[in-house]
Amino acid sequence: DRLRLAAAPTFAMMALLTGVLSGGQPEILCSAAHDASPVSGMVTMYLLMSFFHSPPWLRLFSSRRNSDRRP
Repeated sequence: DRLRLAAAPTFAMMALLTGVLSGGQPEILCSAAHDASPVSGMVTMYLLMSFFHSPPWLRLFSSRRNSDRRP
């Protein structure tokens, strides 16, 4: 049940590491595409994947907040 909570932080960490370790260098395979979308790239992909895998975290925080309010 807790395995679903691992995806969002994993993808966020991958985005951070990819951004830091790449040093701003474009991906070799994608560098030939001059008309590429500004939403392309591995960092953007990992950030989007992290965003789309965040609902389990939001439900967890919501349930904890609601349980703290109940007497």
